[in-house]
Amino acid sequence: MIGLKSTLNCIDNSGALIVECVNVLKNKVTNGWGSVGDEIVCVVQRARPISAATQASVNAVKVRRGDVRRAVIVRTRKAVRRPDGSVIRFDDNAAVLLNNKREMLGTRIGGLVSADLRLKGWGKIVSLAPKVV
Repeated sequence: MIGLKSTLNCIDNSGALIVECVNVLKNKVTNGWGSVGDEIVCVVQRARPISAATQASVNAVKVRRGDVRRAVIVRTRKAVRRPDGSVIRFDDNAAVLLNNKREMLGTRIGGLVSADLRLKGWGKIVSLAPKVV
């Protein structure tokens, strides 16, 4: 469960390394707690440094420290029970940054994601992930 002030690893290539959750969007049922597949508003706490050479390249860093962005939760430390009765838990909390059109900000994903994302409408993230659990 992800709430306010929770820190998450950013596993895409947008340039952010660590983000902090400031709001869980459209989730009235769980009183502000987010789980896998939920959309959140977050602040970039740590980002990759920007050099002059990388600014001109195609793979330029898209975010900076202090940017407020939307993201989708892809992994949580809190155990999640699936409809078949199995329970899945990850080692860390992780998110993927989104733009204003609810599309991925980065072009690649560097880590495993939960299979529950496909059921919640995030098939693009699942298809780009190297491993789905």
